[in-house]
Order: sequence, then structure tokens, then C-alpha cells
Amino acid sequence: MIFKLTKKKINNEEIIKEVYNSKKLKRYIYFFIGVLICALSFNIFMKENHIISGVSGLSIITEKYFNIQPWIVILIGNVLLLIASYFLLGKEKTKGSILGSLLFPLLIKLTDNVSNYIDLGNTEMIVLVLAGAVLSGFGTGLIFKNNFTSGGSDILKQIMTVYFKVPFSKANLYSEGVIVTLGAIAFGWQSFLYSIITLAIVGYVSDRVILGISEYKTMEIITDKEESIKDFILNKLNHGVTVINAEGGFTNRHKKVLISAIPTREYFLATESIRKIDPEAFIITMDTYELSSKKPEEE
Repeated sequence: MIFKLTKKKINNEEIIKEVYNSKKLKRYIYFFIGVLICALSFNIFMKENHIISGVSGLSIITEKYFNIQPWIVILIGNVLLLIASYFLLGKEKTKGSILGSLLFPLLIKLTDNVSNYIDLGNTEMIVLVLAGAVLSGFGTGLIFKNNFTSGGSDILKQIMTVYFKVPFSKANLYSEGVIVTLGAIAFGWQSFLYSIITLAIVGYVSDRVILGISEYKTMEIITDKEESIKDFILNKLNHGVTVINAEGGFTNRHKKVLISAIPTREYFLATESIRKIDPEAFIITMDTYELSSKKPEEE
């Protein structure tokens, strides 16, 4: 009798569906909060101080020259980009942008008068810019972290990445560069400089919201004194170590690579101690935002 053993095939689509459906209500709540924060930041800080970026930045320019309410321009721009996304990127990639594209201009309309109730007095311009950037970055981070977008120029950047084969970072630079330059023409170079500062802060803060503050550093240590360093990490720092056999590409010498995740607060102690043990050790350090493992069952 012949028994045929087959591996159960992993269905990638089912995995993605499970991820999207997990904590669905929580994801939508955080998404809504993120869009609301971005809308408030726009009405309180960005619009009032002519901070230009994305489709919302274009709406500030059109308001100046054509006296069209910003939320209308944002809505029209987002809808046009959604249509382009549907035909150029496909249905699946467009789905995550629909809700944000419609909700963002709606919340801008609903919170349009909120700045009338907030007296910022004679607050310095740079403080207002920084506050707006941090708020916008936090809101954007919440949106992205829960697998949504607020539409607008994010769709344009995806299209540029797919069809013009440019990295997302360059697509971001090109698209935002054009819009910020238009802002400089409309409102002057002060607006240009503050918009550049805002873009940098928004990117940094949103990344921190998505990834979190790095609590661990993963260290890859190439050394000839692997036993001493391994003993130090295991018995002194009380952290695990993985040992990998490696070969130098130039010298063809066999060496050991030690990999260990060290809490950020112990990073200085770890690196300095390792250099004391082996001054010739080659250390690669990477930020690590999450550690997950399952302990084996005891026999």
C-alpha cells in the first residue's frame, strides 16, 4: 500500500483576508481618528499659514486665486485620482483609498470653523508649523498603520511607482516638489521653506506611529572570539544568541556570526563590552520594532 503525503498549501489570499478582517472595528476607529486629526491640522494650521503639500495644498492655492472652498477641490481631486487608480492600479489597490478619499474632504468641511474657537494669539509661525506637522504626521501614521490611505497624492505616487518604475521615495519627491514649488509661486519662499519642514516632520512622525519607537537593537557580530562574546551576551546580559557559520567573501576565511536582539537601553553597554572583548569585531546594528517567538513545549 502506498501512502501519498501532501503538504497543505498555504492560501496567501486567505491570509491577507484574515489580516484585514482581524480587529476590524478597532482599525476603522483608529482610521477615523487619524483622518479627523489630519482635517483639524489642515484647518487650524496648514490652511491658515499656507503650508502646501499634496492635493490639500493645491486646494489652498485654488482658494486664493479662484475663491473655491478647499474641501471641494480636495473632493474633486480625490475622486479623479480614484478613477485613475481603478483603471491603472486595479480594483484591489483602489479599495483601501476610497473611504479616506471621501471622508477627508467631508471632515475638512465639518471642521472648517474650528479655528474660530481656538485663539492662538501671537504664537510664533515656526511653532504653529511644527504643531501642525506633528499633528498631521500622527494622523497620517494612524491611517497608514491600519492599512488605509487618505487618497490624494498618495494615489499619484503609487501610479508613478508602477508605471514610471521610480522608487516610492522619488515619486514622493517629484510630486510633492512640484506642488510645493507652486506654493512658493503663490505665497512666497517663506511658504516654500515651511512646507519643506512640514513634509520632513510629517514623514518622520508618521513612520514613528507606524513602527513605534525602537525598543530593541538587533546586532550582527562577526568575530573570531565568538565563544567569549556569546558567553557575555548569554550569561551577563541574559539575552539569547543565534550563531551562524559564515565565510569571508574576500579572504574565504570561516567565521562565526552572532545575532542577538538587545534592548535599546543596554545597547551602549553591549557594544562597548563587545569591543573590549574583540576590538576587531565587525558589528551591524538595526532597529528592531517587534520581537515574537513561541516557546517550545516542555517534554
